[in-house]
Amino acid sequence: EEAAAQGLIAGINSVKYLNSSDMLELPRSSSYIGTLIDDLVTKDIQEPYRMLTSRSEYRLLLRQDNADARLTEIGHQIGLIDEAQYSRFKNKQDLIQKEIERLKEVKISANDQTNEILAKYGEHIDRGIRLAELLKRPNITYDVFREIDSSTKELNLSEDITGEVEVLIKYDGYIVRQEQQVEATEKLEKYKIPVDIDYSQIKHISTETKEKLEKIRPTNLAQASRIGGVKPADISVLMVMLKG
Repeated sequence: EEAAAQGLIAGINSVKYLNSSDMLELPRSSSYIGTLIDDLVTKDIQEPYRMLTSRSEYRLLLRQDNADARLTEIGHQIGLIDEAQYSRFKNKQDLIQKEIERLKEVKISANDQTNEILAKYGEHIDRGIRLAELLKRPNITYDVFREIDSSTKELNLSEDITGEVEVLIKYDGYIVRQEQQVEATEKLEKYKIPVDIDYSQIKHISTETKEKLEKIRPTNLAQASRIGGVKPADISVLMVMLKG
């Protein structure tokens, strides 16, 4: 799988090179392929590389259920996703978003009938509650709504849509926190490092750091910060230099 992933990106960028187009670079936050390639470039790998989920700091974002949401847009732009498949993808994303908005609006009453159903799942409500808020409870799944809310049953959404809706609502707080981490990294990615930079002339960083930067030659500060042995203080020096 690791070799196939690298071969896929190599093939895509070979065509882009022949067409004089910009290379496809997948960030770590986009996919495990992006994580794999970044690790191989920035880390001192001494043995055959194996892609493990633990290698990514963005595991909550790189889920199996949202792979299409992360990569279909890119696939369509580079010509690997045809219009029919792209149309189905857009329709799915639209349904997911509309359902999340609906669950945030629909409110159920704390009546005996509702609590009788909720009791089967070890839950109880003392006041009216919005479906999205109820879904955040550990014992409640989206399927419960088919029993307590007639509009949910009538919609009859597919499992791939309801499953994604459930994940996005249940883990909203954690997902937002990880997205903030991605934003912080993206700020460093905006600091592009000149391809002809002479690291030996940079003051206030160690010789060891200079050698590692010279060997790997990162394209931006975010990539430089992931090189083993490169300290935050070194990144600060580079940032000041690039700002200047």
